[in-house]
Amino acid sequence: MSIYIFDERDECFRSPDGAIKAPGTLDLHIKLWRGEATNPRVFLYPDGGMASETVMDFDRVAGAYDLYNCSLQIETPGLYWYSFLLDMADGTSLAIPEQPGGSFQITAYTPADVKPDWIQGGLIYHIFVDRFCRGSVRRCEGAVTYSLKSGAILRSDWGGCPYFLPDDDGIVHNNDFFGGDLCGVIEKLPYLEEMGVTCIYLSPVFEASSNHKYDTGNYMKIDPAFGGDEAFEHLCREADARGMKIILDGVFNHVGSDSVYFNRYGKYGDTGAYQSAASPYRDWFTFREDGTYDSWWNIELLPSMNKQNEGYVNFICGVDGVIANWMRKGVSGWRLDVVDELPDPFLDPLCTAIKRENSEALIVGEVWEDASHKIAYSVRRRYFIGGQLDSVTNYPLKLALIACVKDGDVIRLADTVASLCKNYPRDVLNSLMNIVGTHDTMRILTVLSDADFPDTKIAMSHFHLTDEQLRLAKKRLRLASALQFTLPGVPCVYYGDEAGMEGGGDPFNRRCYPWGYEDRELIGWYKNLSRIRKKHKCFVNGIYKLIEARAGVFAFTRGSGDERVLSAVNVSDSDRVLNVKDFNYDLLNDAFVDTVTVRAGEPGMFAIRTDSL
Repeated sequence: MSIYIFDERDECFRSPDGAIKAPGTLDLHIKLWRGEATNPRVFLYPDGGMASETVMDFDRVAGAYDLYNCSLQIETPGLYWYSFLLDMADGTSLAIPEQPGGSFQITAYTPADVKPDWIQGGLIYHIFVDRFCRGSVRRCEGAVTYSLKSGAILRSDWGGCPYFLPDDDGIVHNNDFFGGDLCGVIEKLPYLEEMGVTCIYLSPVFEASSNHKYDTGNYMKIDPAFGGDEAFEHLCREADARGMKIILDGVFNHVGSDSVYFNRYGKYGDTGAYQSAASPYRDWFTFREDGTYDSWWNIELLPSMNKQNEGYVNFICGVDGVIANWMRKGVSGWRLDVVDELPDPFLDPLCTAIKRENSEALIVGEVWEDASHKIAYSVRRRYFIGGQLDSVTNYPLKLALIACVKDGDVIRLADTVASLCKNYPRDVLNSLMNIVGTHDTMRILTVLSDADFPDTKIAMSHFHLTDEQLRLAKKRLRLASALQFTLPGVPCVYYGDEAGMEGGGDPFNRRCYPWGYEDRELIGWYKNLSRIRKKHKCFVNGIYKLIEARAGVFAFTRGSGDERVLSAVNVSDSDRVLNVKDFNYDLLNDAFVDTVTVRAGEPGMFAIRTDSL
């Protein structure tokens, strides 16, 4: 028998079982094997602070165990940690968790008065504008004549391989354009509406030299290659008419060396920071005595901004700054690029500026780890404590989904979801950007294929999955996407994943959408997932409950009472019957069932129905 029983993920031992509102109370319960352990104490300490000790009270006898409990008062928002200490019968002490220095986490937060509830239960579609759709006629309302910066190349071979080789100086210029634009996005709004999309996330659209636009040239202009300001406002209006909102990629950590602010090459009329110490933008950057400057990952094309500079902060966050300008033109939220590199003195006014324009705006941070306890540049971040992020990119789930459907690791997936549910505030949990593919990672079909992927870019440019590899990858993608659409959070589909696109890392994951050559069967699968998600309100904010995670089966429910859906995947080689009651309707096959059976290698979704066909 175990000396103690405590499960921080079980509400019988910790209540509430997730993040708590501050001020608030955390109730803890622990079972001790009678005669072996006694006198349990709880040590609670704020992150980086001194611990306080609470002696737990004896509650009652529970079989061979004694049950103890206590209540911890959490007065202020912040990150807290707690652990137990027991007196053992042999005169020693036992710390729980038992690993050296171990402790359990408490996220205490201040909930916002107004939240972006509109994103919960929805579907995000991520568009890389240059590669999504070339408007058949450049006549969307107010669109400017198509124009590229000097040195850029307009490709006529839609779907061709993006340029990837460096020049003689070792620089990849990302200066080839396929002509995708905002007019093309407008043309495809009916397609996105059929997909059930409720939010369009656009990769950067501000004026810039590259095709990816992460090298901002002018924050106050939509790139002419994408149609300009009027085309963007037209897109916002057309999307809104179809019940879709637009969120932008906010790249505020760095700009392009070829920008109005830096102007290294003298292409702008204004005097840039690189040209003169007298430039009004000079203090926006950090120069060294030898004339070199701070840049993102030492990439000279991307000079870093001085986020502590009052002028720059006001330019982005001021009453008439960048944020205000675009939100007044129809933007409903922002995905903040490399948010870990935005210090609190910049992130705080940035988030305040967004909410000042629209208290229901969505703020998503690009974070690759558990964001509730993230340390970046030796500073503990406070993204969810109050006043900053509504959501983050859910890379922990992405990796766990891949491990589940590719390697059969259902335990990792169960642990990952449980950890997110425990550490994230409920509103954050239900707003997470649940991804399986992004512009920063290999295409999900390629990842799931079991193919030996080439290690050189030249070989990558010619690489394609075999029919057998593609068949296996699509089967696994059905499993991953079924989970992506039903676990807590909001699914985010990277353009073309639903159409069967494949490819390695940048730029091979950024090829053109294959209009006319889509995988219609796969698109139909995604449409069905979206239909199920939209029909069942339990996917808005329904409670997650793990049903099973063993022998290749991962199953859980969302919701409460009769409004529940059971979702499952079976990555084993044998069919499995789940021992659950009431779930009598197979949502994927539109049929009543006597038992909940999850076929080998297949997903399953089941609901409770009291009517009849």
